[in-house]
Amino acid sequence: MLTAPYRPILITMLLLCSYSLGLAQADTSHIPADTTQKKISKFDQFNKKAEALFKIIPVPLYSYTTEAGHIFGLAKYNLLHFSRKDTVSKPSKLSEVFTISSNGRINASVSTEMILKENRYVIMSYVNYKKQPEYIYGIGNDISKDSIQEVEYSRFQFSATALRQWFKNFYGGVAVTVSDYFSVKPDSNSFLVKENYPGLEGGFSTGIGLSTAYDSRDNRYNPYKGAYAIGTVIWHPDFLGSVYQFTRVDIDLRKYFNPWLKHVVALQATTTFTNGDVPFYELAQMGGDSKMRGYYMGAYRDNVLVDAQVEYRAPIWNIFGAAAWVGTGRVADSYSDLSLEGFHLSYGLGLRIRVDSKNNTNLRFDMGFGPGNWQGFYINFAEAF
Repeated sequence: MLTAPYRPILITMLLLCSYSLGLAQADTSHIPADTTQKKISKFDQFNKKAEALFKIIPVPLYSYTTEAGHIFGLAKYNLLHFSRKDTVSKPSKLSEVFTISSNGRINASVSTEMILKENRYVIMSYVNYKKQPEYIYGIGNDISKDSIQEVEYSRFQFSATALRQWFKNFYGGVAVTVSDYFSVKPDSNSFLVKENYPGLEGGFSTGIGLSTAYDSRDNRYNPYKGAYAIGTVIWHPDFLGSVYQFTRVDIDLRKYFNPWLKHVVALQATTTFTNGDVPFYELAQMGGDSKMRGYYMGAYRDNVLVDAQVEYRAPIWNIFGAAAWVGTGRVADSYSDLSLEGFHLSYGLGLRIRVDSKNNTNLRFDMGFGPGNWQGFYINFAEAF
């Protein structure tokens, strides 16, 4: 949601922690009604009221980065059921984020996951508008932080994946993407200009494809056990109006273990493959707030991306928890160019605050690192994967 690739400031966590301190509700369903109030602590009573408020009022955001300046914003996250009669379907998600910075950055997005008809239909969508500079260190896996270049652009993007359950836990469906990049302004001496790399003029793109998934998780947003796998292939053909014709394949594999109590060991491995006339902004990109945390999203980019991570999640007390992870990943021109010595390391720690006790969902604060002074601070709802 919100990243600070260089130095996160303490006020970010203080602001959100103070707002979110009581965003959880104790489970008292096993206590007789006439004694419930006597057994609930003042802390849990406050949590119950704060959680109800959280479902209505957005969370304020503030941070600072050297490239963006002061960042102000609002974030809203809700889990809900579309039908009271449907007691089988897992909760659907609605998430909105809006940020604006003192240096003119604007980022607004809405993402949804709709679960319908007793889990038989899943519709995932994402709408985003952003106006901001993007920082590129080069194309390939052997780039230098000293070669950083800035590219300004504006973007509108929409994507949706509609899945239907065909067998128990198995889904299949279609995926579409629509994007428009405009006002692209690279540095005059950029390697993108010198090499006349695809994407310099921006342009409209429409993609259509197929998606298949397997999902046995007990909770979509904070799994304790089960597995998840999804694969998507999308084509961007000329007859749909795409300025650049290319193919993109994404595969995401996850597995969750619950060794004891509420402790979780989570594993993830992903890969992205692009082929054709791929603009620089559509290449496979490493980093971000969910994979290879600590690396600036897109710092490493190329036709192929592979990465993996393992994360340990543990409760601390009441609504508070912690997480620690280690991951590795790299990019390459093709799968045949991959080599073990080229993989980068990601590691970090995170704080969790439960904000929805009914659906066991957290607000997370993650601090990620990588060798070479890579670091990033991330604030988001639900687990990274």
